[in-house]
Amino acid sequence: MSAFTTALSKQRTPLRPARILLHVFLAGTALAWLAPLLWAILAALRPYAETSTEGYVSWPDTLSLDNFTNAFQQSDMLHYFGTTLLIAVPAVLLTLFLSSMVAFYVSRFDFRLNLALLLVFTAGNLLPQQVIITPLYRLYLLIDLPGITMSGKLYDSALGLVLIHVAFQSGFCAFVLSNYMRSLPHELTEAALVDGASVWRQYWQITLPLCRPAMAALATLLSIWIYNDFFWAIVLISTGENMPITSALNNLSGQYFTDPNLIAAGALLTAIPTLIVYFVLQRQFVSGLTLGANKG
Repeated sequence: MSAFTTALSKQRTPLRPARILLHVFLAGTALAWLAPLLWAILAALRPYAETSTEGYVSWPDTLSLDNFTNAFQQSDMLHYFGTTLLIAVPAVLLTLFLSSMVAFYVSRFDFRLNLALLLVFTAGNLLPQQVIITPLYRLYLLIDLPGITMSGKLYDSALGLVLIHVAFQSGFCAFVLSNYMRSLPHELTEAALVDGASVWRQYWQITLPLCRPAMAALATLLSIWIYNDFFWAIVLISTGENMPITSALNNLSGQYFTDPNLIAAGALLTAIPTLIVYFVLQRQFVSGLTLGANKG
């Protein structure tokens, strides 16, 4: 037992000043990132009457879930959760489907414009959204979709938000998936080609199942980005009932008075679905991001 303890003590890394400073820095950085979240949770649990008299930097006397209940009811959050799902779910699925087909084509087939085609898709992410908002807004007003959308136009419809998210997110996903597919052995598709498999079968039954870690990582990121979008929703949607969950917080702001504690509770409630998505896909998300880190 003593010999084992002696060997274990020799294997331990000695505490050096640089290592201690590193851990202190990392702990301080983690607390700095968590401080706004913890402050929001504390404010959401306190009544406004208490914080207005004692201030937010004070020891709480009363903690309750009343702000969460009021925020959920006053903002009609359940309705906005539904409208957000109608936008986020089709946008994520359609983005992954289209970008995976582009990535498969540019990564598994050799042709002269291979790299140029990928750059065209990726360049769309480099264009600031504010630059094209005016022509895009006018274009949405000109496109008529009678019988397809409630407004009869592409403007003020969930379909319009789905299409703009697909257009802006496909480039990044195609870039990531193409790099991932390039790491897959070409012998798989060559063997399938010898067996008479079509291009669609090579994509759908051979390549795509191997891309599940990368697809899960991208699905997590896309869900968070699209769910938290406020810019496109506030510009391309005019009817309050058609707006996503981020606009539900506006219903908590009065004309003459705003309760910061109530808004903090509403903001925390809107973050719950993104946390659920992350925890459900956490293992695939981490494996997708770290894949290839140990390869030479």
